[in-house]
Amino acid sequence: MTRVLVTGASGFIGNAVCIDALAKGWKVRGAVRGDRRPLPDGVERWPIADLRDAAWEPALQGIDAVVHLAGIAHELHGQNAEQTYHAVNCAATERLARAAARAGVRRFVFASSIKVNGESTPLERPFHAGDAPSPQDRYARSKWDAEQALDRVAAETGLERVVIRPPLVYGPGVGANFLRLMRLVDRAIALPFGSVRNRRSLIYAGNLSDLMLLCANSSAAAGKTLLACDGEDLSTPELIRRIAKSLGRRTRLWPFPSSLLPGKLVQSLAIDADETRRSLQWRPRFTVDEGMAHAAAWYRSRRSA
Repeated sequence: MTRVLVTGASGFIGNAVCIDALAKGWKVRGAVRGDRRPLPDGVERWPIADLRDAAWEPALQGIDAVVHLAGIAHELHGQNAEQTYHAVNCAATERLARAAARAGVRRFVFASSIKVNGESTPLERPFHAGDAPSPQDRYARSKWDAEQALDRVAAETGLERVVIRPPLVYGPGVGANFLRLMRLVDRAIALPFGSVRNRRSLIYAGNLSDLMLLCANSSAAAGKTLLACDGEDLSTPELIRRIAKSLGRRTRLWPFPSSLLPGKLVQSLAIDADETRRSLQWRPRFTVDEGMAHAAAWYRSRRSA
């Protein structure tokens, strides 16, 4: 039986990882901040106060693999933002990895970000696994720094590290911009994206979870840096159409000059994950439409609660 420690276990990606690991018959220990956040039944709760000074050794006893999801993903402001990103996303990750190596953990799976590659791609030239990193903001730099720190730990200790760089993740429990977009579509608000021609990759939480658990066990994953996506890229207008379809709403789009819209909504950010699929013999379990349906079902249940 594989024994896994999942950090950030109460987040929407962590929740998916825990549920899928339990379904495989694994023993799951979930590290969460505080002791009130709900976890799936069967997960051993392990409260921590702060990633920056957590005492990991007891939590790592008897663990075969770590799936490290916890960190700062939201945008920070202020003069100390850079230091905070580094402390939580990089230094704390290195501390956990070194503690894992001392405890005899075999595999360390790290959730990085496609933003390590850069902020956008040309319409017909997606990111590839071998591309040189080009992090553009403090968050992305902290993830890239963490990846390099894990390389040092692996070289010094023999810990098998796997880095996964996902794009936008969606699914039950999603928040931030994707949830805001769902709300706008649900309210039948006309959106000014009818003229946008771009290409964006995304990944359903269930697909990302499936890949992470494969990486926790597969010998083929050791030492790899992997890009991951659902395999079907969408333009912003098409993403809105798919959300509308999943919610049973009518799509309302009107043309507006793309040059006057916020950059992230009109830029392309596409991923070529063929190497991940070839090297691990992995295929996404869910299509985009299936993932959207699951996200919509969660959204409707939340709306009516």
